[in-house]
Amino acid sequence: MRKFILSTVISLPLLLQAQTEKVDVGMMQKIKNEGINHSKVMDIAYHLTDANGNRLTNSAGFFRAANYVKQTLNEWGLKNVAIDPWGEFGKGWDLEKSYLAITAPYYKPLTAYPKAWCGGTKGLKTANVLVIDAKDSADLEKYKGQLKGKILILDVPVAYKLSFKPDASRYTDEELNTMEAAKPAVGRGGFQPPNPNDTAAVRRFRENMQRRGGNNRTITLLKKMAEEEGAIAILSTGPKNHDGTLFTQGGGGYKAADPENFLDMVLGIEDYNTILRLAKAGTPVKFDIDVKTKFQTKDLNGYNVIGEIAGTDPLLKDEVVMIGGHLDSWHTGTGATDNAAGSAVMMEAIRIIKTLGIQPRRTIRIGLWSGEEEGLLGSRGYVKKTFGYADTTQANGYKLFPAHEKFSTYFNIDNGTGKIRGIYLQGNEACRDIFKQWFEPLKDLTNGTVTISNTGGTDHQSFDGIGLPGFQFIQDEMEYNNRTHHSNMDVYDHLSEDDLKQIATIVAAFVYDAAQRDTKLPRKKLEKPVRGARMF
Repeated sequence: MRKFILSTVISLPLLLQAQTEKVDVGMMQKIKNEGINHSKVMDIAYHLTDANGNRLTNSAGFFRAANYVKQTLNEWGLKNVAIDPWGEFGKGWDLEKSYLAITAPYYKPLTAYPKAWCGGTKGLKTANVLVIDAKDSADLEKYKGQLKGKILILDVPVAYKLSFKPDASRYTDEELNTMEAAKPAVGRGGFQPPNPNDTAAVRRFRENMQRRGGNNRTITLLKKMAEEEGAIAILSTGPKNHDGTLFTQGGGGYKAADPENFLDMVLGIEDYNTILRLAKAGTPVKFDIDVKTKFQTKDLNGYNVIGEIAGTDPLLKDEVVMIGGHLDSWHTGTGATDNAAGSAVMMEAIRIIKTLGIQPRRTIRIGLWSGEEEGLLGSRGYVKKTFGYADTTQANGYKLFPAHEKFSTYFNIDNGTGKIRGIYLQGNEACRDIFKQWFEPLKDLTNGTVTISNTGGTDHQSFDGIGLPGFQFIQDEMEYNNRTHHSNMDVYDHLSEDDLKQIATIVAAFVYDAAQRDTKLPRKKLEKPVRGARMF
């Protein structure tokens, strides 16, 4: 799941004198040695992906992975480890069987995936295809009474476009320099387009724009009519679905009261266009289809996994430094780059700290979230119950709990397998010099770019949205947007081991610096919520 902030709160640069950070260079060397030369990150990633399968929120795979995390954190000696409820999510969903093949005019097995929270076929069905040519809802009237027992396909071919660009990419020095030189946006609200050199933010911005177009009313009405008349399924595709890579997400509502969604199968454009050409040429196209799905409705709560290393300084132990990423994924792959990578490196950062026997002054807490793909739900629920929430009945617009004042910072990873190239300040100019000094002993691992820019679509927004310092690191894009993000190719083999080692090492170093610092990280001014604006 990705969303881009359209309304942001960014403070003006704070005219503060730079202060020298007490960076323990010797400890940085120990962290680097453990993180690079004795890493366990790929073993952790294996258990989160291959060993447990996909981790759609409230699915069986999610709870297998959550229990693995809980057991592992307990074995490492963390305290207060829990699979922690954050509020109501909705129905769990698992895919138990999926088969789709053309049987006439010839046999051809198809690579196809049902969208999440769709119903099944209730056994093997044989069906003919029916092409739907409808520009608006009125056009659908001509198909009434024709849908029973059919598999539907919209008369919307998607042209295959050759690409001469590599799938994988890294930031150039020029791009990073441009990000570093970005100026803070003044004021609040308004339309904030992404920095064109920030490829991750650009991707999320485009996806958000597509979503803001709203549901296609014609397709929604067609699905309703199809279900009423007894059609079997509808076929879908998109311009990115080619060369065996299918980008597949949700097929509709998942709340307790939401009905079972009509079966929507995603195909590659090559197969989709083949079926469409045959049918429009007058050649009958017949399918065998057998899809079995399972809904979990006994427990509608959503759950995060939480654990911590207790602080040891009598004056600072109640303050918290937090790291995290989302544990949930979509269902066609095993969520390796989105976001087993983030979960694995955060667990590895905790392992490094425990292995080195570090006694942090502040408490270090890890949170692995669920429901991120549906809107940062797990982290938002955790923040709401732990630190506070927007409340217009309060003088400052928020209901804040004592833990809000005791919080230092949150660091997030959720941009795939690419190594860290720097960090987004999220408009918090007062942290620039601090982070620049923290990056100095890590220059052999990263450029250490620090940009005032904000980035959206990750769980740091849940913290930032209530005035808590929350940060996402800048990561190389790799093949995230082109190949793995929300696709059937998001699997273990697309992880970069060296990059993940680097990420975990840098995170561990930042966590150490934040936990040992004499004071909490500085905060932006907490502005009153804008009525009707999405904070995160």
